[in-house]
Amino acid sequence: MNLMLAMVVDPWILIFSLVTVLVTVGMGFWSAKKSKTASDFFVAGRSVSVGWNASAISGEYLSAASFMGVAGMVMKNGYDALWYPVCYACGYLFLLLFIAGPLRRFGAYTIPDFAEGRYDSPVFRKIAVIFVLFIGFFYTMPQMKGAGTTLSYIFPGLDYKVGVIVVGAVITINVALGGMKGITLVQAVQYWIKMFAICVPVFVLMSVYGFYGSQISVNGPELPAKDKLLNVAPKDTDGPELLRRAEATHRVEKWQVYPERKALPEKAPRDDAWLNPFGSLTTKAVKTASAAITPDASQFKQVPTKPGVTPEEVGLFDLGKMDAKQALAIYGELTGRTLLPRDNPHQEKLDQKLDGQLTQWKDLAPLNLGLQSNAKKPTTGTEFKTLVDEAFGKLGLSFVPVEENFFRIVKTSEMEQYKAALTKQVQQEWFDNHQRPYSLLYTYSLIIALVCGTAGLPHILVRFYTNPDGVAAKRTTMWVMILIGVFYVFPPVFGVLGRNLLPELYSAVGAKGTDKVVLELPSLLNQKYPGLGSILSGITCAGAFAAFMSTFSGLLVSMTGALAHDVYGRILKPQSTAEQRLKAFKVCAVIIGIIAILLGTQVEKFDINFMVGQAFAIAAASYFPLLFLSTWWRGMTMKGAACGMLGGGLLALGGISLTSFSDLKLLPLEHYWQANPLIRILCEQPAIWAVPLAIGLMIIISKLTSKDVPKDIRMKMLVLHAPEKLGLKQEYIQDQQMH
Repeated sequence: MNLMLAMVVDPWILIFSLVTVLVTVGMGFWSAKKSKTASDFFVAGRSVSVGWNASAISGEYLSAASFMGVAGMVMKNGYDALWYPVCYACGYLFLLLFIAGPLRRFGAYTIPDFAEGRYDSPVFRKIAVIFVLFIGFFYTMPQMKGAGTTLSYIFPGLDYKVGVIVVGAVITINVALGGMKGITLVQAVQYWIKMFAICVPVFVLMSVYGFYGSQISVNGPELPAKDKLLNVAPKDTDGPELLRRAEATHRVEKWQVYPERKALPEKAPRDDAWLNPFGSLTTKAVKTASAAITPDASQFKQVPTKPGVTPEEVGLFDLGKMDAKQALAIYGELTGRTLLPRDNPHQEKLDQKLDGQLTQWKDLAPLNLGLQSNAKKPTTGTEFKTLVDEAFGKLGLSFVPVEENFFRIVKTSEMEQYKAALTKQVQQEWFDNHQRPYSLLYTYSLIIALVCGTAGLPHILVRFYTNPDGVAAKRTTMWVMILIGVFYVFPPVFGVLGRNLLPELYSAVGAKGTDKVVLELPSLLNQKYPGLGSILSGITCAGAFAAFMSTFSGLLVSMTGALAHDVYGRILKPQSTAEQRLKAFKVCAVIIGIIAILLGTQVEKFDINFMVGQAFAIAAASYFPLLFLSTWWRGMTMKGAACGMLGGGLLALGGISLTSFSDLKLLPLEHYWQANPLIRILCEQPAIWAVPLAIGLMIIISKLTSKDVPKDIRMKMLVLHAPEKLGLKQEYIQDQQMH
C-alpha cells in the first residue's frame, strides 16, 4: 500500500507541504526555549507588537474555512456564499468598536479570567470554561476536515481519517511544547504563507485560462452554455479546411472558436447564482423537505365523474360517427374537468419533458373510436364514460386527473414516466414557493452568527491580551481587518474558476468534493505547462497546511489554557506553582488534541464553512452577549450573565447537535426534519433566535437581581474604558517566573 502511494505522490506537492510542517514545528521548538514564565505560555509575555500580533491573529483566524472552505462554498452555491467572507471580516468591526480595547485593559489571561474578575465569582468561571470547550471543539472539526482533505489529495488513496490523525498529532505536540509564545511567531509567518499561496496561483491561472471578467462572462446570457474563448482564433491563411473542421466540432461566431463547456451536474448552481451576488443561501432543510413532497395519490387514479351525475342520466349520442375530439368534450362535461391543452402554462413544462406526447389535438382528432350505439337502450352517462375509457385504452392511452378541474391524456406505456415527472414538478413547485422565505431566514441567521460570533471566539479574544495595552489592541484590530480583507479577495476567484474548469467536483462528496478546489485547480496547468501545475499545487497545499495548523494551534492553546489555567490553576489547585501549571498545560494539550482528532474523523461529509458557521453561532449566543453587555452595561449581574450564557448557548448547542447527529444517522430525525423544515433551519443555524434570547435573559435577570451588582463596578468600568494615559490599567493576573 505504501509503495503504491509513493508511486503516485507528486514530489513537488510533497516537498512544499513537508517544508511548511517542518518550519512550523521548528519555530515552535525555537520559541519554546524562550518561554520562561507562565505569562509566556498563556499570553506571550504581553509583549507582542502590533504588526506581529495582527499577522498572528490573521493567521489564526484564516482557517481551513477561509483558505479552502470559502472557495468550495462559492463554487457550490455561487455568489450567494459571499456572505461568509464578508461577515468573517465585518465581525472585527464589532471587536474594534466595542470589545478589543476594554478587554485588554482588564489584563487577564483568558476569557474565564475576565468573567470571574468582572463579577467576583469563581462559579461563573466554571460556566465560562464550559463554553470555551464547546466552541473550541466545534471549531476544530472543520480544521480537521481540511487536514484530512489535504492529505487525501497529497497521497491519493490515503484514508481521510489517517490524514486527520497525522496532522492532529503533529499540531498537538507543537502546541504542548511551545504554548502561546511558541505559536505567535508561527501564526504570524503562516499568514504570509497563506497569502502567498492563495494569490500567486490565482494570477497564474487567470493569465492562462482567462481573467476574472472572462470567467464570469461564461455564465452570462450571451453564452449560456459555452466557455469563453480559450484558443486562438484561426487565421485567414489557414484555409477553408480548418474552418470546416472547426465548424464540425465547435460553435463558430465571428471567427471565434468556443469549445463546449464541460457538462455541469445537477448539483451545480444555476447561472444566475453567479450574476447576482449576496442572495439568500438555499438550505438543506428546504431541499430535503421538497424531496419528500409527493403528489396526491388521486392524481394517478381514474378520472371520476363529477358530483351529481347519476348512473341513470342518459344521452342520445350517435356513437358510430363520433370522433375523439367530440368524445373528449362530452367526457369533460361528465367529469366536470377540462382537458389540458398543449399550450396551458399550468402543465406546459411537464408536457415538454415528455417530448410533447400529451394532449396534442392533432394526434387525437382524426381517430374514430369505433363506439357502437344501441338504438333500443340509450347510453347513460357512466356507460358513455366507461366506453370512452376502454376505447382510449385500446389505443394505448389513459386518462389521469390533474388537481380538481383538469384531466390529461397519457400514453399508458409512459405512465411511470408521467408519475416521475409529475412528482418532480410538484417538488419543484413546493421548492420554488418555500425556498426564498426559508433561505432568507437561514441567511439572516448566518449573518448574525458570523458577525457576532467573530466577536465571541475565545481563541481570538485571548490574543488581545498579548498586546502591551488597549491602544495597541485597537490598532491591532484595524490591521487585522485590512489583512483578512485583502486575503478574502482571492478564494471566490477559485470558486468561479473551479465551476468552469472542474465541474466534476460537484458530483463528489466528502474529501473529494468542492472543498478541495483550491488544491486541485492549479494541477490543471500541467496539461499546458508540465511541472508548473505541480509547483503551484504544492504551494496551495502548503497554504492549506498553514491554514488548519495555525487555527488548530490557537484553538488548542485556548482550550488547553481554559483547562490548565482556569480549571486546574484556579479551581482544582489554586496554590499550584507556575511549573505545575505548565505541566498541566502540556497534559491538557495532549488530551484535548486526542478528542479533537476523534471528532474530526466523523465529519468528512460536512462542508467546512457550514461547520464553522455553527461554531460561530454558539459563540454568538454565549460569549458575544456576555462580553458586550459586561463591558458596556454596569447594571449586569453574575446571575443575569450566567442565565443568558446558559440559556442562549446551551439551546444553540442543542439545536446544532440535533441536526448534526441526524445527518450522521445517529438520531432517527430525518422524517421529522422533512415534515418541519422551519424547525430544522432554526436548529441548524440558531443565531437568529439564540442571540436575542441570551441578551434578553441577561437584561431581565440582571434587572431582577440588581442588588447583586458588584460594589466596585464603577472602578471596574473605569479600568475598562479609561485611557491608558490615566494609569488606571491593571493586570488581573500577575506573572510568575518559572524555576
